[in-house]
Amino acid sequence: MRQNKKQIDKVAVALVLCFCVVAIASVFTVRSGIDRLNNIPRPNVNIADRQTEADVIRPVVPIVDTQNHHEPPEQPAAPKTVPQFIVPVEGPISKAFSMDVPIFSTTLNQFMVHEGVDIAAPLDTPVKAIGDGTVIDVYNNDRYGITIVINHGGGLHSIYSNLSTATLIGIGDTVTQGQVISGVGDTALFEVLEGPHLHFSMKRDGEYVNPVDYIQFR
Repeated sequence: MRQNKKQIDKVAVALVLCFCVVAIASVFTVRSGIDRLNNIPRPNVNIADRQTEADVIRPVVPIVDTQNHHEPPEQPAAPKTVPQFIVPVEGPISKAFSMDVPIFSTTLNQFMVHEGVDIAAPLDTPVKAIGDGTVIDVYNNDRYGITIVINHGGGLHSIYSNLSTATLIGIGDTVTQGQVISGVGDTALFEVLEGPHLHFSMKRDGEYVNPVDYIQFR
């Protein structure tokens, strides 16, 4: 038994020595790894360089001087062109245009506004279109008798009243300047005592205008 005990003691001592050797080897291995890590060169990072790079990348926002910024001036609207018109019938103006101040009517024996001009001329004197255009209306007006309306474009209409006939042209017809469209008549009940004449008026954009501003009457 003593011999067996001695053998067990030898084995135990051998195990302890082996454990010590392994422990010592592990310590050296760990220290060697740590030394290697410490010997790796580290990059020299400059915080100021990072800040400079960020400043370069940052977009530059333009500064607008609102006090010295002026909008371009608005251009004035181009004036409407006025076609060259001729007189619808030869003769003097017997009653002028007057929309602001009433003038005396011999037929009605009272003062009234007058939205056109009366051009004195003998019965059946040819009435001509003052310019190129399209006939947009032909009718018998209760006040001013047989009436023809021509559209000349640009918002301009010419209106011929107290005519003798409505058979020469019709609605939708195209007329040229100087074309005979009717004759002087006596169909205007409101002006039957004024003598033979053409009651002529004009509108621009739906409003009555003075024909003298568009036609050079003799």
